[in-house]
Amino acid sequence: MKHKIAGVYGILPADLDTETLLVKAEDALKGGLQTLQFRDKKSGYKRAVKRALALRELTQRYNAKLLINDSIQLAQAVHADGVHLGRDDVASLTSIRDEVGEAMVVGITCRADAVFAKLSLEHGADYVSFGAVFGSKTKPEVPILGLPRLNKARQMFPDANICAIGGITVENIASVKHAGATSVAVISGLFATKNIEQRAGELIEAWNKA
Repeated sequence: MKHKIAGVYGILPADLDTETLLVKAEDALKGGLQTLQFRDKKSGYKRAVKRALALRELTQRYNAKLLINDSIQLAQAVHADGVHLGRDDVASLTSIRDEVGEAMVVGITCRADAVFAKLSLEHGADYVSFGAVFGSKTKPEVPILGLPRLNKARQMFPDANICAIGGITVENIASVKHAGATSVAVISGLFATKNIEQRAGELIEAWNKA
């Protein structure tokens, strides 16, 4: 049984101080977001644990999921709901489920690689992410996938949970859902706005109406 990640999924910016991180996270949760991902590339493990534990407490208060980016160790240390891994974080796809157990959500970044997506799904990934669907401010170096190729991924994997990422906004979120995404990951389209709570509500409403 695969864990379902559906709808709008917020990825917290990686370079925030802890206070700002928690304020932005809570604003998104107040706006109705059900899933947050924590990325902490530079702060050192002990500090990352402290920050992730604070987020864990916050997401539990709002009955939302917390996923940890790149680190199974950190995800397990804070009893997160899941882990999201990039290609470089996956030593062996075959052993991921053994490492994390059955209870944890596992997401894998596939960008535009259908072969890697197929292997990820076969070895127990709950969802695969494709992108950048549109140009992304967060990762401008990632090639643009486009909606037709997202739709092709849906046709190749009709039963898979597919998360679309990259340049997703209130204006284009419906087209991403129609192309076959079961969820959309948003970074700057949510967290770079002045009123995060309001934007979260707008994104969720646009997704639900699509």
